[in-house]
Amino acid sequence: MKTSDIRLPAANATDFCAALLRAAGTRSDDAQTVAGHLVAASLAGHDSNGIGLLPTWLDQLDQGAINLDSRDRDLTETAIILRTDADGGWGAPAATRLIERAGAKALEHGLAAATLGHVHDLGRIGAYGEQAAAAGLATLIFVNITGQAPVMAPFHGSDARLGTDPICIAFPATDHRSSFVLDMATSRISLGRLKIAAARGQDIPPGSLINEHGMPTTDPSGMSEPVRRGALTPMGRHKGYALALACELLGGVLSGGGTIQPEHPREGAVRNGMFAILINPALFGEADWMEHEIEALAKYALASPPMDWDSPVLYPGDPERALRGKRLRDGIPVAAELVETLNAAAAARGCKARL
Repeated sequence: MKTSDIRLPAANATDFCAALLRAAGTRSDDAQTVAGHLVAASLAGHDSNGIGLLPTWLDQLDQGAINLDSRDRDLTETAIILRTDADGGWGAPAATRLIERAGAKALEHGLAAATLGHVHDLGRIGAYGEQAAAAGLATLIFVNITGQAPVMAPFHGSDARLGTDPICIAFPATDHRSSFVLDMATSRISLGRLKIAAARGQDIPPGSLINEHGMPTTDPSGMSEPVRRGALTPMGRHKGYALALACELLGGVLSGGGTIQPEHPREGAVRNGMFAILINPALFGEADWMEHEIEALAKYALASPPMDWDSPVLYPGDPERALRGKRLRDGIPVAAELVETLNAAAAARGCKARL
C-alpha cells in the first residue's frame, strides 16, 4: 500500500462497481455478481484480480468483447457431467452458476465433472474453489487462457507460447479447521503481479522473466501493454510448463472453447475455459476419521519451526482470510489514480455513483 492510496469500504465499492456495470448495459444480476467477485478478490489481497480490473473490462465491453445478452447453453448433461457454453458472457456469473449446478450433482452422486467454454475473464479462480468448499465439496479446477497473446514461455523456450493458466484445489472446512484453498498461476509469478511491479517501477524476482532475446531479466517494463516484449517463466521449470499444457487440454479441449494455439483469434480480451471436478467427501469415508486426519495433518505441517520467525508456516487459504478480515475492517487500499479513472468512467456512462 502507498501513502497516497485511498481506503474504500467493501460495501461501498461493491455498490459502485455494480452501478457502473449496470450503467454500461450489464444485466442487474450479472452486474451484482461481477462487482461482488471483483471486491472479494481485492479483500483477499488479490489486487491484480480485484476492482483494478474494472477499467479494462469496461473497455473490452465497449469493444464488443463481452456478450451482454449471453445465455448459458448446455452442451452435455448427465447425472454427473455438465458441459456448458457461456456464449461469450461475463465470467463470474457463468462460473458461479456452473459450480452451483455441478455441486448439486456431486452432493447427490459423490462426483461431478463440469466444463465451461467461450466465457470472458473468470477473474480470481480461488473464488470458485471457496464456493464449492462452502457447499461441503472438494474441487479441482483447471483453467486455460485464450483470446490474447501468450505471456509465458515453455520450459527451455525463449518466447511466449502459453498463458499463466491457473489451477485451484480446495477442500471444505471442518469443525476446527478453515477450508483448504490452493489458487496458483502456472507461471513463477502472476501477470497481474508483474503489471503492478511495472506500474510502480519495481524489479521482479530473478528467474521470473526473460526479455525479447530470451535472456533473464528483472525489469518488467518490457511486458507493459499494448506491446509485450519478453515472457514470464513457468513455476517449477518443467513442472509449471507441463501443468499449463494440462490446463490447455482440460480447460480448452474438454470445454470446447479451444486452446491458445494460433489458429484461434486473439482480439485482446481474455477468454477462459474451465474444467472442474467436484467431490463430496461425505461419500468417501467416515466423517469423524476424516476430520481427525485433516486436523492432525494440518497441525503437523504448521508445527514446523519457521526459517524466519516473522513468517510462520501457514495453511493454504489463511493469508487470504487474514487479509480479508483486515480489509473489511480498515477498507480496501486503492490507488488514487484508479479511483479517478473509475469515477470518470461512471460520469461518461451517466452513472451517478462515485467512489
